[in-house]
Order: sequence, then C-alpha cells, then structure tokens
Amino acid sequence: MATVGTGKYTYELVEGWGKLPEGWTLGQTAIVTDSQDRVYLFNRSLHPLIVLDREGNYLNSWGGGVLTDAHGMFIDADDNLYLPVKNNHVVLKFTSRGDLLLTMGTRDEPSDTGYTGDNREPVERAAGPFNSPSDIALSPAGDMYISDGYGNARVHKFSASGNHLFSWGTPGKHLPGEFHIPHGVWVHKDGRVFVADRENNRVQIFTGEGVFLTQWTGFARPCDFFIDEDDIVFVPELDAFMSIMTIDGERLARWSGPTGAGAHAVWVDSHGDIYVNQNLEGQRILKYRRVG
Repeated sequence: MATVGTGKYTYELVEGWGKLPEGWTLGQTAIVTDSQDRVYLFNRSLHPLIVLDREGNYLNSWGGGVLTDAHGMFIDADDNLYLPVKNNHVVLKFTSRGDLLLTMGTRDEPSDTGYTGDNREPVERAAGPFNSPSDIALSPAGDMYISDGYGNARVHKFSASGNHLFSWGTPGKHLPGEFHIPHGVWVHKDGRVFVADRENNRVQIFTGEGVFLTQWTGFARPCDFFIDEDDIVFVPELDAFMSIMTIDGERLARWSGPTGAGAHAVWVDSHGDIYVNQNLEGQRILKYRRVG
C-alpha cells in the first residue's frame, strides 16, 4: 500500500473507510473524534450529525431539521460538540447525544456586512456576530473563538457561558488582521489563535486578545487546523491537500490526495490517525492510518 508523508509522520490511506446506511450520502463534512475515538461527521445532508466507530461502522445520527448547513466543528474534554450552522448564522453547543446546551447568534438574522454571496471578493465591512460563521475552537480556559468567515471578516471571542467579549479583523488582502474568508480557527495550548485566512493563502497567528504576532505563507487556500500534543500542526489545503508543520512554521510533510487537491477539514485521533474531508462528491471522508 502506498504511503504519504515522511519519517515519524508517515501514513497509509485506509481504503473504503466509513460505512453509512444504504442510500445515505455525505455532504460537505466537518470531523471530530471524542474521548473514545468515535468519529462525528457534521455534514450537509438529510442526516447532518453522523457517528461512526473507529473502524468506520455506523453507530447513530441526529440533528435533522436543525443542523441545516454544516461548516466547522469542535469537541471539548466532556465530549460536547460545537457546531457552526453557516447559512442560519448561529453556532450551537450540544451534548454528544444531541441535547442542545447553548445557542449563539439569532437564527436567520445575519449581521450587516454587505455580503452578496460572492466569495471572490472580500465583504464590504466587518460587523458583529454572525454572518455565515465557518469554524470554532476553545481555549484552554474554555473561551470560544469563532471564525465568521464567509459573510464577514472577523474572529469573535465568546466566554464559556456564551457571552460575546470582543471581535477583531477587517476585510482585506494584505495587511495583518485583514481577512478574506477566515475559514478555520484553532487555539493552541499556549493561548495563541491560529486563523486560516483561506483566500489570502496564509495562516495568521494572534494572541488570545487578537493582537497580530506573525503569519505563515506558502499555502494553497488553507482551510482548517489540528494541533496535536506534540505541537504538530495539520493544515488541509483546498488547492493542494495536506501540510504538516512544526509549531514554528517549518513544513515537515506535504502530499496530494488520491484525487489531487480538495482537502477541507481535518482531525487527528488519539492513535495519531488523520481524518480528512475532501471536497469531492461521493468520497467525502478519508482516513490515513499513521505508520511512521
């Protein structure tokens, strides 16, 4: 079997991973794994939250009629799920069984940014939460950082109880703190906030208070992050596939997917195996088993 990556970060593709009930298909998908390595797929389909075991066997599903437009996902140490519902302009917190715990934003009431639905151009102006939120991550203290990515150009910080604390970011293509589709967000254990500034082909890194620290360039539309306990950063790229970086921005590995480009979301389980959503109808989820 062909392998990808290099050295300690070498992987092999698990062919045919993921077994859904007959007739089910996945739409665009976000991925997390819980404390038991169960795999949660938040996707745009009639079955929006699907749970599989580590081997890819179907366990259960929920969320129909409520989780209507999946984009991004996070899971906390208690296995609670955080789900941006993009086109409804809300971010929801659920238990892993599907019990709603918290709603942020007002459903179907986007903030006023002048967004027309054209992703090729930055929004006219930044605004408050939310206009098509794209991702969410938690800090070690439990604060929530939400990238408001498609119809806005901001990152919003919320308290653990769901109170909006502050926001930062403006539309733009070049300067620090300017965003054109802030698509993914991750908070490192040291509090730094990583933002995938997708259409600007860069990763911007900020303090937890939104102060710009540095940026990484050389990406092909970066979409998402996972940072593991060894401070290794996994970055899926829509116009490439997967990059693995050190926490200081050194690229350790990069590879193309089985159909070339199209990586959109990533998660890594407790065994070091990688789950990738690719932007391809009929084969949305790939699993790479770590062999390095």
